[in-house]
Amino acid sequence: MSANQGENQGLQRALKPIHLWAISVGMVISGQYFGWNYGFEEGGVIGLILAALFMTIFYTAFMFSYAELSTSIPHAGGPSAYARRAMGPFAGFMTGIAVLIEFVFAPPAIAVSTGAYLNFLFPAVNPVYATVLVFIFFILINMVGVKGAALIEMVATILALTGLAIYYGAGVSHIKLEYIINDNALPHGLTGMFMAIPFAIWFYLAIEGGAMAAEEVKNPQKDIPKGFIAGISTLALCTVGTLIITAGLGGGIGKPSDNPLPEALTSVYGDSSILPKLVAFIGLAGLIASLHGIIIGYSRQTFALSRAGYLPKFLSKLSKRHVPTWGLVVPGAIGVIAAANATFASQLIILAVFGAAMMYCLTLVSLFILRRKEPNLNRPFKVSYPWVPGIAIVMGAISLFCVVYYSILPESLPLFSLNVPLLAIVAIIFAFAIGYYYFVGRHRLLPMEEEFGLLDILDDEDAEEQPTYGKKNTGN
Repeated sequence: MSANQGENQGLQRALKPIHLWAISVGMVISGQYFGWNYGFEEGGVIGLILAALFMTIFYTAFMFSYAELSTSIPHAGGPSAYARRAMGPFAGFMTGIAVLIEFVFAPPAIAVSTGAYLNFLFPAVNPVYATVLVFIFFILINMVGVKGAALIEMVATILALTGLAIYYGAGVSHIKLEYIINDNALPHGLTGMFMAIPFAIWFYLAIEGGAMAAEEVKNPQKDIPKGFIAGISTLALCTVGTLIITAGLGGGIGKPSDNPLPEALTSVYGDSSILPKLVAFIGLAGLIASLHGIIIGYSRQTFALSRAGYLPKFLSKLSKRHVPTWGLVVPGAIGVIAAANATFASQLIILAVFGAAMMYCLTLVSLFILRRKEPNLNRPFKVSYPWVPGIAIVMGAISLFCVVYYSILPESLPLFSLNVPLLAIVAIIFAFAIGYYYFVGRHRLLPMEEEFGLLDILDDEDAEEQPTYGKKNTGN
């Protein structure tokens, strides 16, 4: 492959640890403002608290494991690249499809809540129209290039964290213990914890998406661990504050809302108070940060799968600003259709969480295989092996089971006036993906050494700082 070919398929390296922290936290921060609270209905307050604790331990172990993979293989494909290198092209494609399920269905869920927040602030605004317009607007915003997009993400993330700080300050003195500990706090016993896990995942879902910007990080070996560890620490603190204060204000009582934080403050301060509206207004920054960040994530995953040959080549075509334009537009169109037809965000959340849980398990399996298959792979960051990834893979398998058993099997999604079972949607996606792979995709794949050899070409200009990832390290 020529240098020109590599250059034409190269993303621009412009990100520092602060940008990666902003993208990682920003992708997730909307999960503090809505979505997780559906878990109150499933497991009660105590059940959701236990589920959130379980997922905090899992995500901490997972992100340390993930940092090892993303620094040793800083590839825009993220999990799909790790799985291909460890288990071959079919596993890489299936992992990539799991990522796309997560990253294509999460944005419309966030967009639905954005419409609900706008309707809370401005009752005359039609939430469905607002949902679609916001989604389309941020697809267009992502056309500006990764550095501009990351700057927008950082500003929105900081605003969202400021909104959470205001919420915590306004709510902490009004917490009532009887709202947290009561006869209905654990209505299904410990089973309630497992029923609430799919929604507890929403507190952290998509933090791993920062790895999809790995090829755009200036010094991935040093900067990725810094960004990831700062990100998981920030989100763990926010999860404790958001969950305890919302539950303590009575947010666990009654039907879950798509805008739970303003509703919780309204129950204390009344409709005329400016505080709920202020938190709702700033909360829009959190929703925008996640919507914007996850759009970055799905476009890079689509780009990487297309560049490798898994998906049609036009999806990896870059604009003059080094943006995968069609990789933004095509998955975005699917998301806009889903957002326009969804009456509640909960079904979209379940689909996104399923994709995430499946991807986590495949990624952790890849880590174990790569440790045995490529013991000499350059690993600038090493997790405590095998204990930390071992804990993560057991907890990840439990999470995947809970998502399928308690959420995918009983739920359906309203599409075009039809209630389509979520299991049917998942089955159709995977049937189509497998069929495409066997009849088209596998015949167009770049050889392994060429796909990972692209990273050598991209690293040539700063080889003194960046180790290479080519034939020597593929193990093939």
